[in-house]
Amino acid sequence: MTSAGPDLQAVLAERLAALEPARLELIDESHLHAGHAGARGGARHFRVRIVSKQFQGLGTLARHRLVYDCVRDLMPHPIHALAIEAGTPPIEGFS
Repeated sequence: MTSAGPDLQAVLAERLAALEPARLELIDESHLHAGHAGARGGARHFRVRIVSKQFQGLGTLARHRLVYDCVRDLMPHPIHALAIEAGTPPIEGFS
């Protein structure tokens, strides 16, 4: 699936639901990357803030791999980049 429409954020949320997040925040930061080579053709940039029990006992790289595994086919288009903040319950690393 390669949806590039406005509901791309909904597709991203649906994919990340596989991680059973206790908290999920998706922020479209595409406007911050206007003119960036990766933004050509409408590819978008997102910040993902996610808290999941599935991250317990895992380091940062392993947590990020779990996130990327959920959306691999959406990259590099229609999603060019993800900034990932991944924590475990109780909500760690979030202000």
